[in-house]
Amino acid sequence: MERAVVLTGIGGQGIQLIAKLLAQAGMRDGRQVMMFGIFMGMIRGGSSESTVVIADREIEAPPIVPSVWGVLAMHAEGLPKLAEKIEVGGVLLVNTSLVQRPPVWEGVRQFGVAATDTAKAIGQPLGASMVALGAFAASTGIVSGDALAAALGDVLPPHRRQHVDANRRCLEAGAGLVAADATPAWG
Repeated sequence: MERAVVLTGIGGQGIQLIAKLLAQAGMRDGRQVMMFGIFMGMIRGGSSESTVVIADREIEAPPIVPSVWGVLAMHAEGLPKLAEKIEVGGVLLVNTSLVQRPPVWEGVRQFGVAATDTAKAIGQPLGASMVALGAFAASTGIVSGDALAAALGDVLPPHRRQHVDANRRCLEAGAGLVAADATPAWG
């Protein structure tokens, strides 16, 4: 099985970091992984997007994937162009704190989590993307929560390693936001 996931938002939301974390967790789960990010020239506020491909076998997807199985959207800006790429049977998770009117894509399972509000409520206002990633992983089963938590130390730069525990709490909070009856879409 091979799954392509797009993580989208705006600069400063941690999109590239959570993409790297998702990819690293996939490797920790013993899967093949490919990742590539696209971001505009601005550090904050510009469009930011990253694609992660996770597979049980050698990856066959080209560097730019024509369709995606999953979308994690921290901000509404990148969503319109992804409507034509999302596969029927895919998954859309949106940060309802910032995406007020998520799109309705036929045949796509949708989850909404108030990632920004949740991160603020637990005292980690910069951890919204980690909350969303924890919810995405829990709702799809694309990677295990244990692999995500373990990979934090691998992907955080040295000057951010003191935030491993706080980011782990954000991942766990996100996983807790997903209904217990969510059916994993991996497998």
